[in-house]
Amino acid sequence: MTNQEELPELFIQRLQSVTNKRARIVIDHILEQGFITTEELEKQYGYSHPPRAARDVREQGIPPETFRVKSTDGRSIAAYRFGQWEDILDGQAGGRKSFSRKLKNELFQAQQGRCAVCSGKFEARYLQIDHRVPFEIARDVDHFHRNVHDYMLVCGPCNRAKSWSCEHCPNWTKKSSKICSQCYWAYPQDYAHVALREIRRADILWDEAEVQIYKELKTAAEKANFPIPDYVKEIVKQQLGGEL
Repeated sequence: MTNQEELPELFIQRLQSVTNKRARIVIDHILEQGFITTEELEKQYGYSHPPRAARDVREQGIPPETFRVKSTDGRSIAAYRFGQWEDILDGQAGGRKSFSRKLKNELFQAQQGRCAVCSGKFEARYLQIDHRVPFEIARDVDHFHRNVHDYMLVCGPCNRAKSWSCEHCPNWTKKSSKICSQCYWAYPQDYAHVALREIRRADILWDEAEVQIYKELKTAAEKANFPIPDYVKEIVKQQLGGEL
């Protein structure tokens, strides 16, 4: 178990200042038990992707240290505990800095209230600021003078899809900002690959009055015995004069 009396008061204050829900759960569990396992994150807290919860802690400037333990059924699994608190207090660990309301307003106006990925139109509260090149790769090099072009607003589903894709990309360990900058998830309108795969995407969102169009498309696709994406491809082929 972690003995809080052995931790410096400044470090305890740093831990207590974290408000992110997932990061808070990880921190409180480690403080109480000394470490937290991926099994506990999945079974006790319901997180299907435990490394994302650990990443939340890292992005708060408190990088957890990973080691191996045995699961309840004897498998070797990952566990997390606090790293070197001296580095954290010295500021060497960095950490994601909070975004200003001004930056979000600038992005909202520039994108006309649309998600950068699916182009769906949302109220500002439903859009989240995201680094075009993931924080895990490029960090916040100059967070005091942020360039609005380095960020974008995305809706919740697109943000989660991007996180999963990025975390499973080979570049997640190579950490090349150049590779990320050529990816669909960084610039959906101008890209060379999707997580280093030769793929092209066309994310489409039917909003409000357009939902009826989607229902008609779904019905037509079912009659033709096609999944909706494949049916859309067939329509596009016909429109462009290609072969079915």
